[in-house]
Amino acid sequence: MKPQMTLLDVLYNLFGFMVFGFYALLVVGIVLRVIMKRRPIGVSLAWLALILAIPVVGVSAYLILGEVKLGRRRAKLARAMYRPYIDWVQQFVAGFQSQAVKASVKAAPLVALIESRLGMPLLDSNKVELLSEPESILEQLICDIQQSEKSCYLEFYIWQAGGRADLVAEALIDASRRGIDCRILLDSVGSAAFFDTDWPQRLRSAGIRVVEVLPVKTWRIPLRRQDLRMHRKLVIVDERIAYTGSMNLVDPLLFKKSSGVGHWIDVMVRVKGPVTSVMWSLFVRDWEMETGERLLESQSHSPDYSHASGHHVQLVPSGPFTGGDCIQQILLQAIYQAERSLVLTSPYFVPDDPLVAALQSAAARGVSVQLIIPERSDSRMVSFACNAFLEELMSSGVEIYRFRKGLLHTKSVLVDDEIALIGTVNLDRRSLWLNFEATLLLDDRAFSAMLKELQQSYIQQGKQLQLTEWRKRSWLQRMLENIFYLFSPLL
Repeated sequence: MKPQMTLLDVLYNLFGFMVFGFYALLVVGIVLRVIMKRRPIGVSLAWLALILAIPVVGVSAYLILGEVKLGRRRAKLARAMYRPYIDWVQQFVAGFQSQAVKASVKAAPLVALIESRLGMPLLDSNKVELLSEPESILEQLICDIQQSEKSCYLEFYIWQAGGRADLVAEALIDASRRGIDCRILLDSVGSAAFFDTDWPQRLRSAGIRVVEVLPVKTWRIPLRRQDLRMHRKLVIVDERIAYTGSMNLVDPLLFKKSSGVGHWIDVMVRVKGPVTSVMWSLFVRDWEMETGERLLESQSHSPDYSHASGHHVQLVPSGPFTGGDCIQQILLQAIYQAERSLVLTSPYFVPDDPLVAALQSAAARGVSVQLIIPERSDSRMVSFACNAFLEELMSSGVEIYRFRKGLLHTKSVLVDDEIALIGTVNLDRRSLWLNFEATLLLDDRAFSAMLKELQQSYIQQGKQLQLTEWRKRSWLQRMLENIFYLFSPLL
């Protein structure tokens, strides 16, 4: 005789059906949303595979990481700020009409693309230095801060306390005490360890504004994507000297020693001239997005023509804002324009399909394509995903060199020894689509010659991968590479 169901049993079963029905509708809804977003097919398929293969994990991951959400306040500020900042840049550049800058034939399509999508001009009369020794970079930065007369603005992904980085902090404290306007923007995740020290309070006590950018908070998960990162490295001193490049504010002798990858090898570009004002406007745009405080009209700017035979430089900001996703188009345009040579350096190489196809196309049409990556990485997942692309690239004729003297962190592209792109952008999906980044385009043979010399030194300190040897790697390694390759659109 069957036992009769009690009211509690009925309610329990009803609750179970309701939970199952809700979850099923949630999965179906998210699957439809992924399809309707019309993102690159590889990205969509990777999300669908994760959602359907491991539903609970996949659904949770998509809700947290699946879409680019700046948060309502930041998104509103970003939209409201865009036009005023573009108008400001255009008004500033209007002062250069008597010294119109004409891009070289090679760079003209790139320059036009950047101007059209981002409103950023190509500017002349700049003096540019390529600094490739981390110790000398910090020493020069400290010297510039000590000689500052008006303002010191710094923006970094990582600030790690200790060693020479503390000397930069001390220089800022001294500058603030003598009346210099000092402001610092630091990424919440990249600089998390720094915020756990007493340095932020010491800096604030000295009158320095220190702001944690894109803070990660559990309660904000439904409202904002938590892995959007401020990856820029930007310094502006007195709106007269500016730095950008690959180096975080760390002492390379101390940074990530436990990772076993050796010293981090970085570069910074130190700039004087008109483009420093445009770089200043990028910092104050980021400052307004995070704090709501507008500094755009706080200073009067006059073009600096003191470097009459200077370098042609164009700032390329990128990130999840209006027009900021065009960095991929810029990279593809640069690669497809190459006629003789193409040299790329990147610490994290997890390209999307169009970037792989562009590199293969360049090699196929006879362009000498050289890719320089570190032999060891501080991320095993990224390393496996990177390795999954190397065989097909080498099979197409791309030369791949693995730097052996530390973790090569320089991010650069050199086209035909004429056009240089250098800054903070890695050749991975995260830099191309999610991070706030900064790149400089230099339409300048003299600077390109300096970058070429540096890149060739990386090649000499590396080892070229041979296709026949690479194909001998173990079955297990191939399997791990292919697993992470499937999820490379999500890394």
